Amino acid sequence: MVDKNISEINISLDNVFGLHARPAAILAKEAQKFSSDITLSFDGKEVDAKSILDILTLAAPHGSALSIKASGEDAPEAVRRIKELITARFKVKS
Repeated sequence: MVDKNISEINISLDNVFGLHARPAAILAKEAQKFSSDITLSFDGKEVDAKSILDILTLAAPHGSALSIKASGEDAPEAVRRIKELITARFKVKS
């Protein structure tokens, strides 16, 4: 049995309109690049960060305390990248 890497951080959602459709799509697209299982949690609800619809069900408003958790081979990098996206208010680097 192979031990999985597990990474988790908490972050405040500073996006003025919260986690609406556009940022949810950007976040899910980025999460899909990783092989790790990635979840996003808010207000006691945990969802698959690779699913736009799941992310939208969180209905996380501006200032929300989010938890990002990943387990798998690339977990630390996945959590770091998702945190960067949230911190940058979902501005994608060109």
